[in-house]
Amino acid sequence: MVSLTEENYLKALYRLAQENKEISVTDIAKSLGIKMPTVNSMVKKLAEKKFIKYEKYKAIQLTEKGRRQALYILRKHRLTELFLSEVMGLGWEEVHDIAEQIEHIQSDRFFDRIDEMLGHPQFDPHGEPIPDANGKLPVYPSFPLSEGQVNTAYKLTGVANHDASFLQFLDSIALTLGSSIEIKEIQGFDKSMSVKLNNKTKTIFSFTVCRNLMVVRA
Repeated sequence: MVSLTEENYLKALYRLAQENKEISVTDIAKSLGIKMPTVNSMVKKLAEKKFIKYEKYKAIQLTEKGRRQALYILRKHRLTELFLSEVMGLGWEEVHDIAEQIEHIQSDRFFDRIDEMLGHPQFDPHGEPIPDANGKLPVYPSFPLSEGQVNTAYKLTGVANHDASFLQFLDSIALTLGSSIEIKEIQGFDKSMSVKLNNKTKTIFSFTVCRNLMVVRA
């Protein structure tokens, strides 16, 4: 049995592994907002359970067992987010915190049934890939809008920031998954962009906004 706390650590470790090649105890402490002594204790426990490889003063690595468990947690979380959005009608800015609680339910049948009801979806409301029952992730070749080019149209496929205030901002300008974003101009000074949304609305995005919008060529 994997505890709620262990699941939170494994999910954080997986996320950090996607961002960095090397993970330290300090990285985990910052990510979870937990003090170092507590993190050290949990890291040793996860190593004993063979979820991670850990040696003092060396980078922490998820084992294959740890990676499978982390993907299982992500599967539960992302399926829950989509169920809350598609079936219950909650906004994409609302579902994360609720899914954080539901993801710890220890019932494969519960989440497999959600998967069945939703038609075995590949992506959650934020465009994040949902691992299947075997831990396989669908691949979508998206990249940040900040890497886009002038006079090129893109389609929004996901968001890298799930903060409620950011999602509410996107709602306020009617920017949803599938929306069209055409880059009209890029400022050399701060990399902000003048864009046209859905072929009609013109606005300006800061660099921070651009790097959190995941797109593909339209």
